Amino acid sequence: MSDDQKDDLQTDFNPQERVDEFKNLEPEFWRHKKLEEMNHYEWEALCDGCGKCCLNKIQIKGKIKWTNTHCRFLDCQSCLCKIYKHRFAVVPDCRDIDIYAVREKPRWLPKTCAYWLLDNGYDLPDWHPLITGRADSVHKAGMALSGRNLINESKVKDYEDYIVDWQDL
Repeated sequence: MSDDQKDDLQTDFNPQERVDEFKNLEPEFWRHKKLEEMNHYEWEALCDGCGKCCLNKIQIKGKIKWTNTHCRFLDCQSCLCKIYKHRFAVVPDCRDIDIYAVREKPRWLPKTCAYWLLDNGYDLPDWHPLITGRADSVHKAGMALSGRNLINESKVKDYEDYIVDWQDL
């Protein structure tokens, strides 16, 4: 990691500041726009900050199996990436959440993911920060990774030993 990237580590990031910026977006844009029609800011606002996409997954017999192991750059309290701006440069296998990832089979995004929900004809859940105006609503609803038994990937030898069957994945 370069010195510039180290300077960008989000160690004191306030998730509510991100949600407060939603007021600059068109109200309920997700109800009348397809994912392909959304601009960058609308797309980013769809992320509820649950952190589940940062869990390591393995594919076994054509099915995605979720583990309770996470990327070493996930802040397990806020459930946000500490190096978001540089994640693709620092973590070569970090996946971009784009339209192709949303539609990929087998599904590797959690079933609570706003991108997946909207693309499949569902509305946002009532705990989503775009609905509540609060970054912590995903945590209070128990839909974020905060408070769960998580293992940093740097401590893992065999991911198959950490497979979980959480209902919200």
